[in-house]
Amino acid sequence: MPVEIREALPGESERLIPAYEWLFAPPGSAPPGWDEAAAQQRLEAAIAAEDAEILIALEDGEVVGLCSAYLDLDSVRFGLRCWVEDLAVHPDRRSQGIGKRLLDAAKEWGSEHGATHLELDSGEARADAHRFYERERPDWKSGQFSWVLGQGR
Repeated sequence: MPVEIREALPGESERLIPAYEWLFAPPGSAPPGWDEAAAQQRLEAAIAAEDAEILIALEDGEVVGLCSAYLDLDSVRFGLRCWVEDLAVHPDRRSQGIGKRLLDAAKEWGSEHGATHLELDSGEARADAHRFYERERPDWKSGQFSWVLGQGR
């Protein structure tokens, strides 16, 4: 059966949270202060939000991929940004085109909602992910610097 890419539906957050473990596996790690219950609430809010889209890849009813996209910044220089916060594919299903389909769906969603560009970041140790992003021919690349604030410390 082919992989289906679709929007996540209200009430599906619980079945999607395990996909975040794919991001936390080495070379990744759970973010400081990771709280699964809080994450599930935030995911459910994103599913319901007008300025966000949670895309899922399903095969035989099982989640094999996840992509979260947000309209988050209307930049003076670049216009409205679509930000991909999470893009994860089940480790056994990588390099089979699922990540590309999810990224393409996020690009399409962003464009349909007025975004002029899509951005994401990726940890420096994620060499395999970086090869994937390079194959997708980004228009530009940049470094990112981040600070944990408040309760995340």
